[in-house]
Amino acid sequence: MIFWCGTLVVGTSVSSSVRITADPAGRIGSVEVGDAVEGDIRLGTVVPGFGNAHSHCFHRLLRGRTHSEGGDFWRWRERMYRTAALLDPKLYFETARAVFAELLVSGYTAVGEFHYLHHRPDGSPWPQPNSMELALVKAATEVGIRLTLLDTVYLAGGIGLPLQPEQRGFSDGSASAGLDRWFSLRDALDGTGVTLGAAIHSVRAVPRDAISEILRGLPEDIPLHVHVAEQPQENADSLAAYGLTPIELLHELGVLSQRVSLVHATHLTEGDRALVAASGATVVMCPTTEADLGDGIGPARELADAGTPIALGSDQNAVIDPWLEMRGLEAGERLRSGQRGRFDPSELFIAATDSGYRSLGLGRHTLAVGDPCDLVEVSADSIRTLGSAASQLPLTATASDVERVIIGGRIIAENGRLVKLDVRPEQLLTTTLADIDRTIR
Repeated sequence: MIFWCGTLVVGTSVSSSVRITADPAGRIGSVEVGDAVEGDIRLGTVVPGFGNAHSHCFHRLLRGRTHSEGGDFWRWRERMYRTAALLDPKLYFETARAVFAELLVSGYTAVGEFHYLHHRPDGSPWPQPNSMELALVKAATEVGIRLTLLDTVYLAGGIGLPLQPEQRGFSDGSASAGLDRWFSLRDALDGTGVTLGAAIHSVRAVPRDAISEILRGLPEDIPLHVHVAEQPQENADSLAAYGLTPIELLHELGVLSQRVSLVHATHLTEGDRALVAASGATVVMCPTTEADLGDGIGPARELADAGTPIALGSDQNAVIDPWLEMRGLEAGERLRSGQRGRFDPSELFIAATDSGYRSLGLGRHTLAVGDPCDLVEVSADSIRTLGSAASQLPLTATASDVERVIIGGRIIAENGRLVKLDVRPEQLLTTTLADIDRTIR
């Protein structure tokens, strides 16, 4: 399959008349400048597919139902727990399928699902082992998105606190049980094409000794993610219990490394930032969620200046739009600093594409030979983008401007419709919401 791109934007490079050949394995076999020939699939303005480095798909069910409430993150979390308790494997599959479909038509070609709904709400197992995890895999396979399943350890209700009743379904009971389930899941996913990673939910939800046990027990070559410093209260609790910030604790335990992604990292000290930079870890920021939940604005520019890769995620999926996540990263910096142009648009593209893929264990994603042939065609002449320089599209385009999405050298979505299923995401979501409402009644 050969794709001719009228304009190709990759990082700092903007090129015209580029032919990209996809090999039989779905990777890029060649990239060359030249006119289109008969048989080429002609595209307009093309960028690399976006990597969503942090998603909780079921949080999408709260969209439009919590935004006007007062309070803070902790109040929102109570609603989230009640929603989690409604889900069984069937409803989880339907929810994930609808959300993954929306991710796809919005331009995301890969997603990291930070997954902790392992068991029934009371903590008892489902009849089929790994049924919730397999629901995610089935959903991703049906719609055609690349999935990194970040299977998450969740053991405590806070530092030194037992699980709350509404958290029991998240927990395996111990680090060793969590590791046993992780390895059984790895066997179950063999041959599915899904990348299996892992996550430590947070220093709030996983005790110090358990973090060490998890780190010793997991393979060293898998992506490992952790929520960190999302809320000031987490930092205060960690300092009170350990005399260390969450970042200092992870450093002391040997967690920080190049394979690790730190999600949010909103409230960091100068010392924290130095430890993160020295480790080579990636920071995953989720601007639309951090704004919606009132979390705060993280030190993105300082982290990037110290050499820390920044990736982006949709997190609670109240907004699914990689362009708005890029724009949110820059907007937060402008609000925090009082200055414009904090991130060059090329840096925003890299955060949303290459850094996201690397965070998810998918390797380089710069549309070089050998990279995945994952492309997004975006309208350059919509009411939003008309007149924009191609390099500045992160500051003008939205998901509505995505025309075609290509994964592994195949067209997966076109004009808001999934090619494989011949359906629009809203049709899938309508079914899901109806089933959820019936469950509530």
